[in-house]
Order: sequence, then structure tokens, then C-alpha cells
Amino acid sequence: MTDRVTAPYGAWPSPIAASDVARGERRLGHPSVAGDEIWWEESRPDEGGRTTVMHRDSEGALTELLGPEWDAGTRVHEYGGRSFLPVPRRGDKAITRYGIVFANRVDQRLYLLAEGAAAPVPITPEPEAPSGLRYADPALGADGESLVCVQERFPAPDAAGQDAHKTRPVRSVVSIPLSGSAAEDPGAVTELVSGADFYAAPSPAPDGRHLAWISWNHPRMPWDGTELRVGLLHADGPVTDAYTLKGGVAESVLSPLWRDSTTLAFLSDWSGWWNLYEIGLTGPAIALYPAEEEFTHGFSLGMQPYRRLDDGRLVALHGHADLTPSVYDPDTAELSPLETGLESWQTLSSDGATVVGLAAGTHTPQSLVRLDIGSGRTEVLRRSREDLPEAGYLPTPRTTEFSGRYGGTVHAAVYPPAHPGADGEGPAPYVVWVHGGPVAKALGSLDLAKAYFTSRGIGVVDVNHGGSIGFGRTYRERLHGQWGVVDVEDATAAARALVEEGVADPERLAVRGGSAGGLTTLLALCGDTFACGTSSWGVTDLLRLAAETHDFESRYLDGLVGPLPGYAATYRERSPINRVADLAAPVLILQGTDDPVVPPTQARALASGLAERSIRHALLEFDGEGHGLRSAANQQRALEAELAFYGEVFGFTPPGVPPIELVADRAAEDRRADGGDRPDAAAESSADGSGEQGEADADLVAEPLPPLDGHGGAENRPAGEQAGRRA
Repeated sequence: MTDRVTAPYGAWPSPIAASDVARGERRLGHPSVAGDEIWWEESRPDEGGRTTVMHRDSEGALTELLGPEWDAGTRVHEYGGRSFLPVPRRGDKAITRYGIVFANRVDQRLYLLAEGAAAPVPITPEPEAPSGLRYADPALGADGESLVCVQERFPAPDAAGQDAHKTRPVRSVVSIPLSGSAAEDPGAVTELVSGADFYAAPSPAPDGRHLAWISWNHPRMPWDGTELRVGLLHADGPVTDAYTLKGGVAESVLSPLWRDSTTLAFLSDWSGWWNLYEIGLTGPAIALYPAEEEFTHGFSLGMQPYRRLDDGRLVALHGHADLTPSVYDPDTAELSPLETGLESWQTLSSDGATVVGLAAGTHTPQSLVRLDIGSGRTEVLRRSREDLPEAGYLPTPRTTEFSGRYGGTVHAAVYPPAHPGADGEGPAPYVVWVHGGPVAKALGSLDLAKAYFTSRGIGVVDVNHGGSIGFGRTYRERLHGQWGVVDVEDATAAARALVEEGVADPERLAVRGGSAGGLTTLLALCGDTFACGTSSWGVTDLLRLAAETHDFESRYLDGLVGPLPGYAATYRERSPINRVADLAAPVLILQGTDDPVVPPTQARALASGLAERSIRHALLEFDGEGHGLRSAANQQRALEAELAFYGEVFGFTPPGVPPIELVADRAAEDRRADGGDRPDAAAESSADGSGEQGEADADLVAEPLPPLDGHGGAENRPAGEQAGRRA
């Protein structure tokens, strides 16, 4: 056994390089299964962040279905969601062979790739505006010859050349023939349902007579209030005789699933928790298993937190921040847990007999697994990463609750420094991680980005502040009207609690967050608890966000802060750009230049204000990146910059990491803005000196994850279905 040595916190030698975190991981999402065949999405950060679709056949052979010229992904809601679906096609001798339909990220058209075909072919028309017709959440029509999905339609640019994407899109549920006729004839696309602001989860009944779907309108978000609606489905026209089965302005209904042709299962938070319910085409809804647990990670297009088995049972995920599977038996009304050894499940798929899912553990990477319902045993079919460091370098989270302001509960997971051969003296530096969302959540599954810090002697506390998903509607509603207050108080309370426990150094506390978590970070730095903070594509100006952000979140702030114009003064008060005078701690700002959710003008205005106040800071912009980082090289650079930033503030020198320059005057900021001090991410060396590119941590990865992720997460992150989604 190697003798342990005492070394300064932050400077412990670690085998986990930023390039390992970034490049070493594939992100898996949205599995589908039919018999012995399985499909899933797989993102490739070392290929610029593109997403492909993978196939595993009955013999276990893996095939990448989409070549490097294709990138599967939908931009519906600007966060996307499920973008592909296996579709059965009849061949000779009536043998069913499966192709896939997928949305192409570049033009947002749907394409069909038939089995054995040389290339995909489009099945939706060319839009008038570039990427102006978008599709998501696909389901196979009952006839097997059509696709039902959500469509998002942007108008063509007007005569004055106004950008179509600056106008409000129109959404509907449409039917698309798999024959490909709509590629040349837009009239072949049939609009089934329209009139609401938003749609999700279109679900044809098994006999093809009815269509169920979820809809909602501004200013509500889907976790505030939605409606489960159903209507008569016709072969050649819109749905008729539609009516609401369940839901309303103060009830969130999600994930409808037909149990038979006249009965639907769904999730509702009517009781205060997202629980399983059942309802017929007439009559009241019945709670299947009331519990103070959530049976979903929240909202995401294409999320599948439970599935039906052929014998009528349901396999369902449930829990709090992290979910695990159980089997619900309608004959006994019992929910039987499955002991899988994996503590964090993200999504499920089943053809009625075979069940697959995405799952992870505290020391197990995100994995595609086949689940044996009888025994709970899992068979790993694909891992997000193959090589893991020695277990001693991986932190084991301690799930805990802190007492927040006025005695309120704050949920969090503490990741202490972990190293098999190093110790530090006294309490350690800690970084409070704030998830995006802000109505999202942090998961407890393995995250090498956390290990990147903890293996060097920097502790992490991941906070599920008030407003987070996983702890019931009342906990979510703590953030109503209080964004920028409750989340800041809870993040600060977590840091102070660790100081009181004697594990965290009060002089070396940091806070970091992305998107909505960036706003929380910057406001937390206005207090006297934190020595520094990192804001990744963080919100700095609430009035500007309300005016500039995309349609899905354009009324989000009505609930989080208050409706405009009446609450304009509150917007100004809680905008970090107006609180620069209260900031005294150094700030690292990370920002994508093509961010549609939080435009880069917000980050630049913040940097300018910090320079005017002579506050040390660094602004790193990443060309071509949106709301998160897709490129492995950029993910690596961001992670190394964050570690160097903590070293600069906390007084240690991380080995092998490029130093970071913090500017504190207007002249230096002007030089940076002109490009004189701007780092070239591609030229930076990696932490291990290899210069290799890598994949990233949850807050550094762009994914469909809950808004303002996550969503998301989300398959988070896994994703992809990691929760929460982030803006």
C-alpha cells in the first residue's frame, strides 16, 4: 500500500486530466427496443459534439447508422429532446425490417434511413425559412405507415428581411407519411391538432381511433400546469371532438401512455407529487400508487419514465433526485423495487417483453442496460466511457439536508476530496455547484468533472435548492417569485453548513453555475460567503433575458420573478448586471458566441461592469458554441480555466494546467475584447500535456436539458436525459 503524503489542497497530483473528462465520454440518449434489436442516440464531443444513432442487433453487433456528415438533433423549444424513432418497414415475405426516422440538426428536416439504404432520404418538405420547420417527440401511427410528432413552424423572412427566428413560432401535432411523399408535397403533412402554444407526447391509441397529447399555454411552464387531451383520430384530417381528460393551470400532467385502446396511464402532480394515474375515455382518474415520491425527472420532449409490459404491469422509475426502477402490478396495487445496483436511472424503453434503460451509479458511468424484470439483474450493452480512473480517485457522495434560512430544508450531495495517496491539512476548499434550470435538479451519478476537482483536493457540494425537481410541487414552488433569492440563500446555507461542520475552509469557498445557475452564482457573490465564482453562460440581465430569449421561455420569468411591466423594478434589483457595485470577489465568465438562450451581450456587459469597478475577472468566449459547449476542445479549455482560476484565487498552482490571467481594469478589458488577450482554445495544452480534446461535465455540456437544462436534465446529461435540463 502506498504511503499517503500531505500536500496543499488543489495541487494534489491527479491522473484525471481535463481531456479525460471531455474526450473520454459518449453521451447516450433515448433508447428504443424491438425484440432483440436496440437503438439509441450517441453524442460525440470529439467530433464537434455531433449526435449519431447506434444500433445493436440480435447478435450483439454494434453499427453506427449515421455517418460524419449527419448530426441527429431537434431544436424544438431550442432545447430539443427525442429526435429519432425506429420504424418497421415490410420487406419480401412480410418480414419486418427496421429503419430509422431522425431530425437532422442542420436543416431540421426529418429523414428516413431504411435498412441497408446507402443514405437517408428526406420525408418532410424544405422549409421556407432555414431550419424553419422542426419536429420532435415522434410516435409511430397505428397504421405503421405514418409518423405523429410535434411540429414547430417559423414563418419565412418578410420583405424587409426580418429574421424569421426572431418571431414567435407556431406549434401543432402533425402526421407525416413514411412514404416520403411530403418531401415534395407539403400538403401531405396533415395537421392533427393546433391552437395551443405548446404540445408534447402525441400518442395514438393502439386501435388508431383516438389521439392523446399534452398541451399548455403561456405563461405556464410544463411543470406548472398542462392538460392531457384526447380526440378522435381520422385517416385524412384533423382530430375532432377533442376534450380534456385531466390537468389545468395548477396541475402538471405528463407522459401519457395507452394501457389499451380506451385507457391511459399518465403522471400528475395533483397530490403534490408526480405520481402514476389511470383514466378511461370517460370517468374519473384513479391514483395507482400514491407516494411522496416523483415518478419522473420532470419535463423533456420524448422522456419515458415508465413503460407498459405485455402482461399489463408497469415498470416505472421513482424516487427523489435520483430515480430507480420498480414494477407496478395492477392486480395487487403493489410497487415492487428492483435491486439493480445502479442508483440513478434516467429513462426506460420496452416493447412489452424486453426492457432497456439508461442508468448510472456513483462509481458507474452512464450505461445502456437490459433489465431483467424478474430478478432485477442488468446486462450492460454500452457504456458512456470505457476507462475509469482507480476507484480511490472517485468521490462518494453523501446525500444530506441542510437547514436554510428560516429553517427550510435544503437538499444537497457532498463530494469530499478523494485521493488514494494524498491528504491535506485542515478544512478543504469547497465549490458549491448550482444546477441550471432553475427548475431542474442535480443527480448523484458518476461525474468525472467533479472527480477532476475532488481528486486534486477541492471538495464539491451539489445543491438542489428550493425550486428543484424531485422533492414535490411545494418545494418547486418555493422559487415562485423568488428566483435570485431562495436559490442564493440555499447555496449560501450549504457552504456555511460545511464550514460549521469543520470540513470546509471559510476563506476558500467558491460557487459555480451555468445558465440560471450563473445568475445564482453572481448574486451569491454579492454576499460575504464566497471568495470567487464561475458563471457559465449565466443570466446577468433579467429584463434583457425577458426581451431576447426564445419563445419557450419567453414567459418563464412571469412565475420566477413576476409579470412585466409591473415587476420591472424587481427584475432590475435581481439582475447581476445592476449589482456589480456589490461584487467584490473575482469572477470567471464562460460564454458561447452563438447562445440563443442567454445572448453573449449579457456576458460582455458584465465584464465591462466588472472592469469599471476594478474587480478581477476573466471572460472566455467560445466561437460557434451555443447554450453550453459541444466541442471537446472547448469543454477541456473551460474545465482547465476553472481549475486555474481557483488556483489563482485560493493560492495553489495546479500542475500541468495553463495559467489564467485575471484583468481588473478597463484598459485590460478593452484589450481582451479586441482579441489581444483572447485564448485560443485549440492551442491550449491539456492538463496532462497531451493537447487532446475531451468531453465535459454536466454544466459544460450542451444537451436537451430542462430549460433556463434541463433538463433536465434530462438524459443527462446523461443527460441527454439528465435533468433539468438549463437556461
